[in-house]
Amino acid sequence: MTKEQKNEAIEVLKEKFNQYNNFYVTNTEALSVAQVNKLRKICFDKNVEMKVAKNTLIKKALENIDSAKYSGVFDSLNGVTALLFSENAKEPAMIISSFRTDSKGDKPVLKAAFIDTDVFVGDDQLEALKTLKSKQDLIGEIIGLLQSPAKNVISGLNAGGKLASLIKALEDRQPQEA
Repeated sequence: MTKEQKNEAIEVLKEKFNQYNNFYVTNTEALSVAQVNKLRKICFDKNVEMKVAKNTLIKKALENIDSAKYSGVFDSLNGVTALLFSENAKEPAMIISSFRTDSKGDKPVLKAAFIDTDVFVGDDQLEALKTLKSKQDLIGEIIGLLQSPAKNVISGLNAGGKLASLIKALEDRQPQEA
């Protein structure tokens, strides 16, 4: 690979890292060509972009963007590396897990994942990554929690007769006590 080709590859990687807040670093070393092609197709179908690149080029691209921000990923850049880029932080974890189940194997191996500034290192993090909630899920839960007290008040007001009779009884009782 010429220096010009390397620089071009680094620029392409930098664009991808800037485009996505989430990426997974995986090891696809023991997979056959047919298995890698199957993994690529699954990724494509799930809107996950898969790129295979040399570790030194990946490291240079990350260093050129923000060396401190991505420093937790650098130790994972060894062996054969495939990067999975996704808008949805949990989708690559789901793909890896289901691919392993379908192929009855333990590949691809998760080396690291970078999710919105957090780094998850090691294959043992796959289960935690599978349970991540998307930003939309979290917003929905927060809205539900915020709406809950208002719904209780509204349902109490809609109960009407019970609440009104309780208020009336309290009003009637108050002048007698005074």
